[in-house]
Amino acid sequence: MSDETVKDDAPELGPDASKADLKAAADEILKAAKATEPEVETEVDAEADIEEPIELTPEQQMLALEVEKQELRDQMLRAMAEMENLRKRSEREKSDARVYAIEKFARDLLSVSDNMARALEALPESERDALTEGGKGLLGGIEMTQKELHTVLTRHGVTAIEAEPGAAFDPNLHQAVANIPSEHPNGTIASLFQAGWKIGDRTLRAAMVAVSAGQAN
Repeated sequence: MSDETVKDDAPELGPDASKADLKAAADEILKAAKATEPEVETEVDAEADIEEPIELTPEQQMLALEVEKQELRDQMLRAMAEMENLRKRSEREKSDARVYAIEKFARDLLSVSDNMARALEALPESERDALTEGGKGLLGGIEMTQKELHTVLTRHGVTAIEAEPGAAFDPNLHQAVANIPSEHPNGTIASLFQAGWKIGDRTLRAAMVAVSAGQAN
């Protein structure tokens, strides 16, 4: 508040005012002046809010360094394990891609092998001697072609599934289409209807077989 405001708020005193009146008037003026003084913001001591660093003893410092070293070692071991797993997975994927890349193509070739097998089976062994030279040459050509086809398939990891009569029946490799009495033990393969094939460790096509029910009574 300015001096004019203080003067305006001050009580009017006459020439005959007593000392008590003068003192009261002075108190009123001081009170009014104090009410109009701007509040002074106290400055916050910035250093008061800053926490002083905790001093560690040499033993505590060594313990902290040991804990940090162990954490770094664990992180390094985990990283190395992840890299090794990634390397093994990449090698396995590369190997699988190399082995199974021709899976669909090999499956398509099986029908060619089946047709050659049917052509050879259509001519009984007893009638082959009666063939003309041309017929024998044609038969020999089919046999050689079938043999070469199987050789090429084997070279690329495609192999025939064992399904000889008397062999153990494996549901992962064989498909049972009949259960017949035979001279072979019960539960073994009695006869083969269609050859089966596998590529690598995968069954490309299960062998169609008849399962033996044992000898008939």
